[in-house]
Amino acid sequence: MLAVADGNVSYGSSGGSRMSNNINYNKNPDSSVSISKMDVIIPFSSDVPCDNNGQRMWWAFLASSMVTFFGGLFIILLWRTLKYLWTVCCHCNIKNKEAQKVINAQTDGPVKNQDEKDEAPASEVGWMTSVKDWAGVMISAQTLTGRVLVVLVFALSIGALGIYFIDSSDPIESCQNFYKDFTLQIDMAFNVFFLLYFGLRFIAANDKLWFWLEVNSVVDFFTVPPVFVSVYLNRSWLGLRFLRALRLIQFSEILQFLNILKTSNSIKLVNLCSIFISTWLTAAGFIHLVENSGDPWENFQNSQPLSYWECVYLLMVTMSTVGYGDVCAKTTLGRLFMVFFILGGLAMFARYVPEIAALILNRKKYRGSYNSTRGRKHIVVCGHITLESVSNFLKDFLHKDRDDVNVEIVFLHNISPNLELEALFKRHFTQVEFYQGSVLNPHDLARVKIESADACLILANKYCADPDAEDASNIMRVISIKNYHPKIRIITQMLQYHNKAHLLNIPSWNWKEGDDAICLAELKAGFIAQSCLAQGLSTMLANLFSMRSFIKIEEDTWQKYYLEGVANEMYTEYLSSAFVGLSFPTVCELCYVKLKLLLIAIEYKSEQRESSILINPGNHVKMQEGTLGFFIASDAKEVKRAFFYCKACHDDITDPKRIKKCGCKRRKYTKMSVYKRMKLACCFDCGRSERDCSCMSGSVHSNMDSLQRAFPLSSVSVHDCSTSLRAFEDEHPSTLSPKKKQRNGGMRNSPNCSPKMMRHDPLLIPGNEQIENMDVNVKRYDSTGMFHWCPSKEIEKVILTRSEASMTVLSGHVVVCIFGDVTSALVGLRNLVMPLRASNFHYHELKHIVFVGSLDYLRREWETLHNFPKVSILPGTPLSRADLRAVNINLCDMCVILSANQNNIDDASLQDKECILASLNIKSMQFDDSIGVLQANSQGFTPPGMDRSSPDNSPVHGLVRQASVTTGSNIPIITELVNDSNVQFLDQDDDDDPDTELYLTQPFACGTAFAVSVLDSLMSATYFNDNILTLIRTLVTGGATPELEALLAEENALRGGYSTPQTLANRDRCRVAQLALYDGPFADLGDGGCYGDLFCKALKTYNMLCFGIYRLRDAHLTAPSPCTKSKKSSSVHSIPATNRQNRSSKAQKKWFTDEPENAYPRNIQIKPMSTHMANQVNQYKSTTSLIPPIREVEDEC
Repeated sequence: MLAVADGNVSYGSSGGSRMSNNINYNKNPDSSVSISKMDVIIPFSSDVPCDNNGQRMWWAFLASSMVTFFGGLFIILLWRTLKYLWTVCCHCNIKNKEAQKVINAQTDGPVKNQDEKDEAPASEVGWMTSVKDWAGVMISAQTLTGRVLVVLVFALSIGALGIYFIDSSDPIESCQNFYKDFTLQIDMAFNVFFLLYFGLRFIAANDKLWFWLEVNSVVDFFTVPPVFVSVYLNRSWLGLRFLRALRLIQFSEILQFLNILKTSNSIKLVNLCSIFISTWLTAAGFIHLVENSGDPWENFQNSQPLSYWECVYLLMVTMSTVGYGDVCAKTTLGRLFMVFFILGGLAMFARYVPEIAALILNRKKYRGSYNSTRGRKHIVVCGHITLESVSNFLKDFLHKDRDDVNVEIVFLHNISPNLELEALFKRHFTQVEFYQGSVLNPHDLARVKIESADACLILANKYCADPDAEDASNIMRVISIKNYHPKIRIITQMLQYHNKAHLLNIPSWNWKEGDDAICLAELKAGFIAQSCLAQGLSTMLANLFSMRSFIKIEEDTWQKYYLEGVANEMYTEYLSSAFVGLSFPTVCELCYVKLKLLLIAIEYKSEQRESSILINPGNHVKMQEGTLGFFIASDAKEVKRAFFYCKACHDDITDPKRIKKCGCKRRKYTKMSVYKRMKLACCFDCGRSERDCSCMSGSVHSNMDSLQRAFPLSSVSVHDCSTSLRAFEDEHPSTLSPKKKQRNGGMRNSPNCSPKMMRHDPLLIPGNEQIENMDVNVKRYDSTGMFHWCPSKEIEKVILTRSEASMTVLSGHVVVCIFGDVTSALVGLRNLVMPLRASNFHYHELKHIVFVGSLDYLRREWETLHNFPKVSILPGTPLSRADLRAVNINLCDMCVILSANQNNIDDASLQDKECILASLNIKSMQFDDSIGVLQANSQGFTPPGMDRSSPDNSPVHGLVRQASVTTGSNIPIITELVNDSNVQFLDQDDDDDPDTELYLTQPFACGTAFAVSVLDSLMSATYFNDNILTLIRTLVTGGATPELEALLAEENALRGGYSTPQTLANRDRCRVAQLALYDGPFADLGDGGCYGDLFCKALKTYNMLCFGIYRLRDAHLTAPSPCTKSKKSSSVHSIPATNRQNRSSKAQKKWFTDEPENAYPRNIQIKPMSTHMANQVNQYKSTTSLIPPIREVEDEC
């Protein structure tokens, strides 16, 4: 029972006391009524010795904390002041003593020995330092004891905060009996532990003042002393115990000590959440204190009862700027605090909450782990992950022409994808997954299951400003992946050729196990170099390994036949056992006629089980069991015919689509010996056994005379050669003598021979003895025998002035226009020169190479070029017409335009400005008919290769120079581009749409433009078949091998070697050339012949494999006569040629006249050229391209 009368308090059994403030509010002076406005209740118990007067003692609790804080601060500052004064005084005394010693030393003699000085005993340094070190160890997380202590302090702090939450439901101040209040006892025990921990921290602190002002110290000041005061006064004051919530800020540190948090994002997330929650709870505790206590200057009469959790709610709606108004601060202290809290809390809420949400959402989205599916492989793709690189990769990797790709693609990148890239991943969600992380982090490698991945593909940024830095990044990725799992297969893109050597330093890098480095600079330069030997070959090969779908066009335009060829790719498949024992030409003809497939190479295994890729080998190579063939087909399903073919079941089938897996066991046939199969193997032309057949061997002897004529442009032939290893050469020694081996394949020794390299005696034409002697005396090769070599030359010896270049009658040469300066990245000109200096050419067949560009840049490249013969430099600029005329650019076989400054410009449209300006500059040049004048006046000044009637001036590589070039548009040019869209600026007269893909544009189709982006598809092609990359390198680089790369990694230069039978045998390898059809042994096929006739005749008669044709884009031809043996049309991969003549007649030019819609499809015929057209053959832009596998051809050749 509570009773209040005139300010006197009476106590009842209710156990509570009531304190009233006697403030008399008299409405009139006579009034004596006293009204109590605010009563403060302090709960007490009769057995608790509390203040009977009901006075509040909050100031005692607060004073204990303030005295402790400011007292300690005063002592620390006083100590520092005294120590500073003592140090100053002692410093002055020391100086006086030193000066006195110097004076005494001068008067009394030498000073005492240092050994006689007073040595401070070790005990003087001892106990303070030892105690400090011990305290530091106890509170640090570096030891187990320290970690346990730190975690225990944090746990007890959270426990003390929990006790505060419990006590917050009681009044702010109340009387408590320490011996009966369980929560007070626990809180007392906690604070005793905090006091001991505070002492350890104080002893271990190096800066006592800074330690005294720390947040944790302030928390201890305002939470520990009030507990001891409450025991002494038998009172409990809730006070500032809410400051224990600030300990939550250390939550992330505690989790790191326990090794729970490992990633930066998880640490950041916990930090944000702990700071936000601790600030929120601390501010709520302050509002709870002042609102339930009231303002001191108002005698605490304006308080309002609010629970702690109502204050938490109030702070949240305040921070979020919602402010419902149902709960608000009424005290002045509370409102003043809210004013400042809104400023900081709103900023914290606006910053922390979105960041926390983003981390949580991204954590769930891209921070998981890959779960592999049973029976399904997966690959990991990392490196340069952008929308362009990923879309190009997926378009080629998941192309429909491949077999069902049962491979899941896992992308790993440290940056989350943007919206466009995320949309691309969603479109391929069944086969693509993205995870955020780095391959340099083993934890992220474990997340993507790199140890069970089928391969890891590393993409490079082709457009980076620093190629060496990009290569270094990819090499570090390889090191990290190989260090985590040495057996993983890695396919990486490299930008610079010289950086490939660093991969050889990785112990687990093994190219024999499938590891491959696709060097973009090496292949790009190799493609361009091959175009110098056979114009348009770069386009043909680029389309060969790129996966593109067939686009059907009804109109008779060059695009129709070009797109048919573009739709074909290179595939590999094991040959059926029905081919075992047959020679390669026989199998090649059978596949072409019967299976409608084009076989160009096989993988041959010697008796030592060493594998080598043989491109169009001769009759001596017989098919083995399980031979792998390289086919050109439109999709992988067509190539299966070579695997399913059975002579017993499919011999009489005319439709190749019906060749499928048969039920024939072929027991008897498979048990036949290889020798018996060879005897039973039938020739498709005469029907007799191969041993008695004269079609494949005798005809070679009897028809070689017809090859001794000149071959201008028209078709591309892969010559009878191979890329066998030295072991195979030793196993099957050639019957040629070393001298014959040197001129083997050099059919230009004869005045009118064709530009071919052949292997066997029947194909060898005795050459000019003078040329042979020149080869023996002049030629030298590198140590591998793969390239022509000469002693290193100083760059000053190969520099030509403009006048010297004008006096030198250059013709049939290669002009390389290079833009670059001292700061430009090296493009690797060695990779451009090496294919042009391959040893399968004779020395006199080598085209002279003239570099036109900055001398400062070429000096940096010269270290890799000084061992190659026939190289000259004209310092200048490719934009100078005087320099171009000095090198006789109108007489060159090819002009190559390169730039080393392309990636230094941010604007993609301007990256190729130098190359485009140079190309347009050359095309607009005009030349006099000087060659015709020279020919009329003196044959002696006629440049080599210009007069086909002279035996010594036979055309090199089969390229016949035009009689004269009067305009720059007639000069064969190939321009390197970085940005695909810039191809529209190269040819001002074409009709290409700016949004057209590169392979559909006219300059690329004509072979006058090349972009490095076409090499992107090599990543997918190499993954599905690593032999494809080997084959491309064989055709493109001129003979680069892993052994040569190891040599260049050691010396960075080719080493000269003696001509031994082993090194000379390496000259006997594949070579590509262009042959004309308007004269020579194939002239009869140029007049209405079919491609099938050409293919079979070249294969059976000359052991040549014709797999491409070189067509004029708009040549006006008469209507083709139908091929009588044809029932279906040939599928021809033809590359168009842009007309170089008067373009006003372009609309009148077409391939063929229209035919009735219901007529049978016809073969694409190779029409004869008139004499005028033959003389002006190079006045048309034309390229070389791939003939696709013939799916629908005549029944027989």
